[in-house]
Amino acid sequence: MQNIKIAIAGVGNCASSLVQGIEYYRDKNKDDAIGLMNWEIDGYTPSDIEVVAAFDIDARKVGKDVADAIFAEPNCTAIFCKNIPKTGAIVKFGPVMDGFPDHMRAYRDGRTFVVADLKTPTKQDIVKALKDSGAEILLNYLPVGSELATRFYAECALDAGVAFINNMPVFIASDPAWAERFAAKGLPIVGDDIKAQVGATITHRVLTDLFKKRGVKLEHTYQINTGGNTDFLNMLNRSRLESKKTSKTEAVQSVMHTRLDSEDIHVGPSDYVPWLNDNKVCFIRMEGKLFGDVPMNIELRLSVEDSPNSAGVAIDAIRCCKLALNRKQGGILHSTSSYLMKHPPVQYVDDEAHRLVRAFINKESDY
Repeated sequence: MQNIKIAIAGVGNCASSLVQGIEYYRDKNKDDAIGLMNWEIDGYTPSDIEVVAAFDIDARKVGKDVADAIFAEPNCTAIFCKNIPKTGAIVKFGPVMDGFPDHMRAYRDGRTFVVADLKTPTKQDIVKALKDSGAEILLNYLPVGSELATRFYAECALDAGVAFINNMPVFIASDPAWAERFAAKGLPIVGDDIKAQVGATITHRVLTDLFKKRGVKLEHTYQINTGGNTDFLNMLNRSRLESKKTSKTEAVQSVMHTRLDSEDIHVGPSDYVPWLNDNKVCFIRMEGKLFGDVPMNIELRLSVEDSPNSAGVAIDAIRCCKLALNRKQGGILHSTSSYLMKHPPVQYVDDEAHRLVRAFINKESDY
């Protein structure tokens, strides 16, 4: 089999963990491959993924091989695989658009971007780069709030004839108009806003579903997240958080027996703590009533390295996307999106989403 050829928009911490993971699992086998939901999908293992193109705006990454760019500042995620062979994919300058918020220009702590002083590429430039590279799938890893830039890369994917995995909370797969455009082109799309393997949102969802199944009435809940990576610095601009907050809140609301009023649920990023680096610390509180209207509550603190936590999910999203490409199946991959993304077009509880995606992987369903 040929490798799955991917392109990446945004060579940040998440891209770094993904590329490290591709190499990390190269000398593993099914029995010692810790941290994967699936060792192989349709015959493809993690190391059958190949990065053939990448785009970024940072002068410290543009012009470098992806193998080197993933370790350049402002990236600060855990390095669990140091020796990455050259990929041959040189990071190209992408359009800045709304991918660099103004408030980040004031920071000088090594976390902000250093925008390359180069001519802004056109859509034709990006499309040509995708076609020339032979990319089959484009992954969107742009910063939260990059509405215009995300739509730009989605357009490029359509014009280049490549599938699209939207890991960010700009609503593309869950927008019927965009979904129809990908279906019309026969191109798979997965989205929106990637879930972590065991992160704040999936943990909050599982506990919410537990309350529902055990007959506990959930009355109030919050999820507060802090971190020290570029993503959290970017989200200090609250105007960029609207789609992120919607995505995370809906992921929890969708598994409730009765939806909470907006004043009774708060889900979203809270603050930027530089020394946390790529570590995300999440605080969840849930208040409810059980038998006899007796009150109870749960408080939970979760600490995870943010980017590796998403890379294990991206590995599966890529391989499910390739499975659809092999089947010549375009449009939304509903089961994949529901299981791996926070804001899919159709929300299922996680047990049902897992069953559906297993059926898709086992070729028992095209859903």
